Amino acid sequence: MSDINDFRLAREKMVRTHLLPRGIKDPRVLEAMGKVPRHLFVEEALIGEAYNDHPLPIGNKQTISQPYIVALMTEALELTGTEKTLEIGTGSGYQTALLAELTRTVFTVERIKSLMVNARDLLNKLGYKNILYKAFDGTLGWKQYQPYDAIIVTAGAPKIPQPILQQLAEGGRLIVPVGNRYSQELIRVTRRKGRNIQQNLGGCRFVDLVGLHGWKE
Repeated sequence: MSDINDFRLAREKMVRTHLLPRGIKDPRVLEAMGKVPRHLFVEEALIGEAYNDHPLPIGNKQTISQPYIVALMTEALELTGTEKTLEIGTGSGYQTALLAELTRTVFTVERIKSLMVNARDLLNKLGYKNILYKAFDGTLGWKQYQPYDAIIVTAGAPKIPQPILQQLAEGGRLIVPVGNRYSQELIRVTRRKGRNIQQNLGGCRFVDLVGLHGWKE
């Protein structure tokens, strides 16, 4: 394994090569992407691939998304650092770490308990104290702590799950991939004066969002 300095250089190269040329501009997002050690969130055999711009398997038929898509979704949330943020799909915990860097509190929900436990253990080791975890059907959101200023869904849904939409605060932003099981469009919903304003951010491909208001297994 390379030393930590090599990984810092790899992160800088990732930002310079894969994010800046593709239009990621938010300095806070770029700084967080340059800081969070992505190589710790992948299997040891795949560490050499950690900073390349493609998704990687993390077990349980799940993936860690490519850096550009992670940055695009995070930037689209327009985070200032004060938000209460809901993440649907903890997965490896990489996106969770970025949200923890960029928002006040992260509430993360993961359907597969073993993934959630692994992510929680790693994020605790990395010193994150502003994350709450729940093993649960993510399509139901996390009603106990609603409403949320920002919501990110890291799996593809056939339609926007209504329980999640209902947990979005006035002025809040929701990012969710919507489509069929093979390709989706990245949708941003902004809640303004009680209305949900949708914007299409382009095509993407995610694993299935499984649950009562998503795909069946």
